[in-house]
Amino acid sequence: MDENIRIVEVGGVKLEVDLRHANVIEKFRVGDGVKILVKKYGDSYESYPGAIIGFDNFKERPTIIVAYVEAGYSTAEVKMAYINKDTADTELVPACEGDFLQIEKSRIEDMLDQQILKAEQSAEDAKAKKAYFLKYFGRLFEATG
Repeated sequence: MDENIRIVEVGGVKLEVDLRHANVIEKFRVGDGVKILVKKYGDSYESYPGAIIGFDNFKERPTIIVAYVEAGYSTAEVKMAYINKDTADTELVPACEGDFLQIEKSRIEDMLDQQILKAEQSAEDAKAKKAYFLKYFGRLFEATG
């Protein structure tokens, strides 16, 4: 075998690498745009746009923290992924120019605002139910207490 050829195993796949041409090293920094591939059901995977929001320099498992957006037709959800040496069924690559064109910022922002409004309305409903309970049921507990 040529001294410049080396067999490297990456994720269970053996690759023959010519060291004269192998110089690509992925560097990630907090704030970088990335694409994250996440396993869904069975053997299906989906790719999402994201950003590196942190790096936890743990001694045994340094971890890259990624926030990514899962956007559907009517909902958007910001999710978190924690990538380290033990992470399975998730891959991370740098984002390329145009990768974020698939999501429209104002549309995602509107969907998140709708979720906030719905949560605020739900909180107000819960407060009203508590006030109703205290007003009308409080007397019953005082009489038996």
